[in-house]
Amino acid sequence: MSAQDTAGEQSHANARQNVVAVDADDAKQGVVNRLEAHTGEGIRHRAFTALVFNHDDHVLLAQRSPDKRLWDTYWDGTVASHPVEGQSQSDATEARLADELGIQSNQYTDLRVTDKFEYKRYYPNEGLEWEVCSVLKCTLDDTALDPDESEVAGLMWVPYERLYDNPKWYRQLRLCPWFEIAMRRDFD
Repeated sequence: MSAQDTAGEQSHANARQNVVAVDADDAKQGVVNRLEAHTGEGIRHRAFTALVFNHDDHVLLAQRSPDKRLWDTYWDGTVASHPVEGQSQSDATEARLADELGIQSNQYTDLRVTDKFEYKRYYPNEGLEWEVCSVLKCTLDDTALDPDESEVAGLMWVPYERLYDNPKWYRQLRLCPWFEIAMRRDFD
């Protein structure tokens, strides 16, 4: 890595944040720098993906901002991130829903953890994800959204089962790997 690349990596917002390192059973192993967790061979850490539904069983997909370091412009299952030390998955999800989409906790009443899995995926020439990922779900009673354009490039409500049953119809969306795993586990 060149001196310029190193300087660019260190100035990235993720270089100033920490994530919770975990073992394969999601037991805390310490706190590590977020950028270090996502580069080189990576460090296994705690994460979540949240799938938000409407009352017609459509899932809200969010296109990741082109400014994201990893999986930029890919379509994600609503929001995904990392809880900070001492933060529950539910609290972290509530914060990301509010920050990224303007979804407030009074718009849903059923936020819950539905699954957890470990995965490791490389993003060519940029880094990787090696996470123990909790899946959280909720159904919006009020579907009003106020997306933050620095986080979200696009939004789309998609029939969830149809998306799973017909991957060829949606392949141009380029789905994030953690969302694809979560969705596959829902139906397998």
